[in-house]
Amino acid sequence: MRIGVLALQGAVREHLEALRRCGAEPVAVRLPEEVAECEALILPGGESTTIGKLMHRHGLVRPIQELSAAGKPLLGTCAGMILMAKQIESGMEGQPLLGVMDITVERNAFGRQVDSFEADLDFKGMEGGPVRAVFICAPVIKSLDDSVETLATYQGQAVAVRQGNLLALSFHPELTSDLRLHKLFLSLVPGRG
Repeated sequence: MRIGVLALQGAVREHLEALRRCGAEPVAVRLPEEVAECEALILPGGESTTIGKLMHRHGLVRPIQELSAAGKPLLGTCAGMILMAKQIESGMEGQPLLGVMDITVERNAFGRQVDSFEADLDFKGMEGGPVRAVFICAPVIKSLDDSVETLATYQGQAVAVRQGNLLALSFHPELTSDLRLHKLFLSLVPGRG
């Protein structure tokens, strides 16, 4: 199973390693033709404005949108969730977005990097106890469409959601040893779940 990780900036190596540990064949994706070869794609955490600008510069926006429209799964973690959103509150002017998920997010909702923290989250439908979540300059979901399912909250705010083949997390599952969220993502690949 060929699973891509957008490798422009951010926590790429950690996602590649988590996917390997899940038994997938991960590939670093930097070019439009590499997107088309993937069965699913992870948009990692990092700096959302930088990643968005690099996506535009390298012609990756449309191929990623087409991958999603074809029913192939996307996982956005932290900055990746911001990029997937249709709207951003408190965003930078001209913030590049993919606009594939019916959510509005607020960037850096929990504060700056010095305000980073970890928390245990009760995750809807997840066996094995709470999920440890690492929040770094994390966004939150301010509003969502009825078609978007909330999977986990923190202090009453949605921090993990799913809409069909799209999964978005405010936090970094790749920074823990728990593979359950990567396995959940892989279960969304057509013919696998």
